[in-house]
Amino acid sequence: MTDDVLPAPAPQRARRLPRAQRRSQLLDSALQVFVAKGYHSTSMDDIAEVAEVSKPVLYQHFPGKHELFLDLLETHLGQLEEMLVAALSSTDDNKERVTATMTAFYEFISREDEAYRLLLTSGMDNDEAVESRLDRFFDRVAGRIAEVIVDDTGQPMAEATLLGHGLIGMVTAAARHWSRLSERPDLDVSSQLTSRLAWRGISGFPKEGEAASGDSAASAPD
Repeated sequence: MTDDVLPAPAPQRARRLPRAQRRSQLLDSALQVFVAKGYHSTSMDDIAEVAEVSKPVLYQHFPGKHELFLDLLETHLGQLEEMLVAALSSTDDNKERVTATMTAFYEFISREDEAYRLLLTSGMDNDEAVESRLDRFFDRVAGRIAEVIVDDTGQPMAEATLLGHGLIGMVTAAARHWSRLSERPDLDVSSQLTSRLAWRGISGFPKEGEAASGDSAASAPD
């Protein structure tokens, strides 16, 4: 008498999800792969494998790798913009406002998903579509900073916008440097250092009426 041989279990198919939920899952999987391998070393096969779906399912949602990357970039730029705008609106004290804004940026790059790599280390700096999206993002954030500067100092908008780009450029450059270090300073320390540097500069533009009373960058608190 021979033992009964049980048939091998049929391979499991990816569980069907509502379209929006599936799209979100695919974006999460794509982020994992882009962060781990970079854009150029990532394939749609890699993303489908991590997402545990077939390539046709992946292509139902995204025409190709480039479109998928751009969608992912827009998603996380939107999240970062919300964080920065919330920080700008969190207080009327300008020193605290600068600290909150710089801290929000560093909180973004400290997230476990490492989405900051899409902005800083993806290897897509020369891609026109990526560059245009980053330019629009920085223009929007610099514009929000400029609005605060104009309200507080009466500075012309063109000049305030230049200052806004300077501030966001400062933290972006510092964060890019931080991301490339093998031995990185603590993020809280990095945030405080950048905040102090930014405040020493921006405090040189006093609120309307304060210049006449003798306030100056030299008398601004650390």
